[in-house]
Amino acid sequence: MHFSLRGWFTALCLVGALTTQAQVAPPKQITLDDIWGQNAGTFTPRTVQGVNWMKAGGFYTTLANDRIVKYSITDGKAVDTLFDARTTRAGGQVLSLDDYQLSADEQKLLLTTAEEPIYRRSSRATFYVYDLSTRQLRLLSQGDKQQYATFSPDGRKVAFVRDNNLFTVELAMMAEKQLTTDGKRNEIINGGADWVYEEEFSMARAFEWSPDSRRLAFIRFDEREVPEYNMQVWGELYPADYKFKYPKAGDNNSQVSVWVADAATGQKLRMETGSPAETDVYLPRIQWTRNPNLLSIRRLNRLQTQLDLLHADATTGKSVVILTETPVNTLGGQPSYVDLEFTDDLTYLADGQTFIWTSERSGFKHVYRYDMTGRLLGPVTAGNYEVLALLGVDEKKQVAYYLSAEVSPLEKHLYKIGLDGKNKQRLTMSRGSHSANFSPDFAYYLLSHTTANTPLTVSLFRAGAPDAKPLRVLETNENLRRRLNLYPLSAKRFFTVPIPTGERLNAWMIRPTNFDSTKRHPVLMFVYGGPGSQTVKNEWDSRDYFWYQMLAQKGYIIVSVDNRGTGARGNAFRTVTYGQLGKIETQDQISAAKYLKALPYVDPARVGIWGWSYGGYMTSLCMTLGADVFKTGIAVAPVTNWRFYDTIYTERYLKRPQDNPQGYDENSPVTHADKLKGNFLLIHGTGDDNVHFQNSVEFVNALVAAGKPFRSFYYPNRNHGIYGGNTRQHLYQMLTDFILEKL
Repeated sequence: MHFSLRGWFTALCLVGALTTQAQVAPPKQITLDDIWGQNAGTFTPRTVQGVNWMKAGGFYTTLANDRIVKYSITDGKAVDTLFDARTTRAGGQVLSLDDYQLSADEQKLLLTTAEEPIYRRSSRATFYVYDLSTRQLRLLSQGDKQQYATFSPDGRKVAFVRDNNLFTVELAMMAEKQLTTDGKRNEIINGGADWVYEEEFSMARAFEWSPDSRRLAFIRFDEREVPEYNMQVWGELYPADYKFKYPKAGDNNSQVSVWVADAATGQKLRMETGSPAETDVYLPRIQWTRNPNLLSIRRLNRLQTQLDLLHADATTGKSVVILTETPVNTLGGQPSYVDLEFTDDLTYLADGQTFIWTSERSGFKHVYRYDMTGRLLGPVTAGNYEVLALLGVDEKKQVAYYLSAEVSPLEKHLYKIGLDGKNKQRLTMSRGSHSANFSPDFAYYLLSHTTANTPLTVSLFRAGAPDAKPLRVLETNENLRRRLNLYPLSAKRFFTVPIPTGERLNAWMIRPTNFDSTKRHPVLMFVYGGPGSQTVKNEWDSRDYFWYQMLAQKGYIIVSVDNRGTGARGNAFRTVTYGQLGKIETQDQISAAKYLKALPYVDPARVGIWGWSYGGYMTSLCMTLGADVFKTGIAVAPVTNWRFYDTIYTERYLKRPQDNPQGYDENSPVTHADKLKGNFLLIHGTGDDNVHFQNSVEFVNALVAAGKPFRSFYYPNRNHGIYGGNTRQHLYQMLTDFILEKL
């Protein structure tokens, strides 16, 4: 690499200036107030939000400060303000914008206001339609708040869900039509997902417009036979009951069906998704092909060991299975599970003859090309690495863009490749993690880049440019970088941990800022460890990263290890935990702790572990099955018995309790409560709709029965995220105090 003499001189001057500044002012200490309190913006990186590429003329739009602004792609200059909520009145009130959509013809805006979250991905809101040519603002519907409002492809209609029913609005006359009438809370849902689909299949909206805007395909959930879960909401003289349908492992799921409704007449037709007796299945995805009469449906069996792709005729309802996925663990040759994420990149091409599909049939997630009968035409990508996401297909140039872990499981890099599998080109050379947002014509893309120790940079590139230099940089986070120089931060270091099988686990370490290799330091391990997850990645991790830095300032080493069962290393590594969640993962975390104890700069008597959700489950197992290894553990919102968790997630990895009772009970912290040693803190929110407070209640019962000392704390009405007001600062103060006292 070439540097000019002037560049070296400038760099030396900068180093000298920083050194002088450091001599004048001592390094600042990180506080919880900087991370979660009144100064919480101290370490928050800036980003580029709400980017929507425009089809016409090389522009994009963004939402910031209640303004939707149109920018020129090439020079970044604002050329128009499409909507300014601060100066626009709606019924005499000033709007506050939560989100927006631009119609396909770019003549209208659909504005989201007064949004209220429901669960992880669902919300209800008040929507407005704004005509960019007439400057007319109109309320989408006079009724109660709506969910999932979405433009039709021609921009002339909007569909939404209200009170579990599906509606359309014809925008020219603002004529509202109700397409379903049987929706009822905790019974029937039309066009929206039930709780377990939303949580585990990442689905909230469950309807799709046909390409010609004439039809709506939607999923109907009949959850009348699904057991209800009851949470008490505290705060009044008499606590209120909140009941919702939650199928725990082995219990009844919703019966799901796929329908197509004519947007003009309201006439509905049910699509075939199997024999009438075959109701215990999942239908997690519906997607129109390029043919407005042909709908694709994905079907999973109850145990999620087989995935079928169906093509359904929207005019007759008849369907045919196009292809089937039945994965096995490529190391052991045993049947495994289908993770929908590995087959979620389905793209139908404009030729009407082919589609792109991702699969881990080779043992790694890769991209394949099929014809419309389901015949494999060939792989697009191949190798012993994971394709992480298919970002898009430039059909004009016959190339695909994707993110891959080919360089390292710790990193994400951008590639392009011909649809024939040739001429692969890596487009990102900087170490770290990248993501890209392409314009519809694939002429430009916004590239986001971070590393474990450097915050976000967002740059604009011309797709296919040979010099790979950005046209311009939209965000550098230069102010944050300057602030970081004022603090004595310890770099996150990557290493590997050997385990008895001969494999090596990826890990990172943050050392104390006053690290002395001749002295012994306490270690706090952070674990998640769930199937397909990763905590060990070369990417920026905002708030917990700074909490770890705060602990490092107090002399602690922080370590995280990705056990077997985690992601980006192929099917064999990920699915080895099938049927026995918790067993192998705990063995690996215990092995990692023993490895750390043997390091000359680690105090072997002071190794602790903490985690949240699946990580809380892992912590609870490590503090029982690994009781002689760990001095201290903190479990936040843990699963303590998989019998208490939902069907889709749990049965994917363990089968049903009826099929595999030992897989549930042998690796349950409740079963091993009598083995607890050391200092243990258990924390949960009573309003957790995901991992129910019941998990901690049952674990506490078992610990009490075993006569084990421990500490516990609950947060009234807080959900799985345990936030709201000063809740997070209170929580992390508690975590910090416990670590300082007990580790």
